[in-house]
Amino acid sequence: MSRHQGSSGKGKSSGRGQDKNGSPTGARGRDDSKSKSYSRGNAPMRKVTKDISKPTPEKKGPSKKSNRDEIRLNKYIANSGICSRRDADMHIATGSVTVNGKIITEMGYKVKLEDDVRFDGSRINPEKKAYVLLNKPKGFATTTSEGKGRTVMDLVANATTSRIKPIGRLGRNSLGLILFTNDDALMDKFTNSKNGVPRLFQIELDKNLKFEDLKKIEEGLKIDGKLVAVEEISFVAGESKNQIGLKIKNTGSSIIRTIFDYLNYEIVKIDCVAIAGLTKKDIPRGHWKHLTEQEVNTLKMLS
Repeated sequence: MSRHQGSSGKGKSSGRGQDKNGSPTGARGRDDSKSKSYSRGNAPMRKVTKDISKPTPEKKGPSKKSNRDEIRLNKYIANSGICSRRDADMHIATGSVTVNGKIITEMGYKVKLEDDVRFDGSRINPEKKAYVLLNKPKGFATTTSEGKGRTVMDLVANATTSRIKPIGRLGRNSLGLILFTNDDALMDKFTNSKNGVPRLFQIELDKNLKFEDLKKIEEGLKIDGKLVAVEEISFVAGESKNQIGLKIKNTGSSIIRTIFDYLNYEIVKIDCVAIAGLTKKDIPRGHWKHLTEQEVNTLKMLS
């Protein structure tokens, strides 16, 4: 029987407690829950208590991601190639720069890449200029919008980190060349309604094109009160008369369907085979390439 007894009055415990084998337990005789020890095997393990009366406050602050998306305005201007950061500060101070339509004169002002930043009225872009030529297969929509199924943006997703967009449109079932860029000046040149850039299409019809209809297209058709003109049209050499070559400066292929629907022909295939001298050579269907510096300069020199 254990000799351990707690004091019934004042004073301290008479000694250490024992276990059932008569060995000392190492624990004090008094019942103190804060200092009570438990044993796991022969090794004593201290009971850990946690104060849950005060919850740990959440740390709040600006999102690091949002900060990374922002760039100082002077750096944005310098990256666009306009001038140095120091000169950019001077232009900002004189009110030459607008952000989303508002004149900004504040030093250290931060913007996002998607903001509309203009220098002397012209929009600028801090990203590296990229020029990508795709040989589009069937089944891909020419759009940058999500939720449209498979799009041409899926095909050029790994081409560059710059935010490129397609110039012009090809129907989902149309084939051929599409140029992508983030160069706003070149984009304006391509989409200019008066000048534009020539594109050559090879078209397959459901039946042979009559010679008189070819002449009508060559001379210009008046459809819904508007004159629809093409640059050139001809039969494809060595092919049957349902294979047509057509050059236009319009950036889309819908005008081609308008022409042949008006003359009661059904289009079997549309293939854009050249854009301003750029061809599909060495670009398999569904693949892309970066334009060379010489090819880019040639496009920029087109009037």
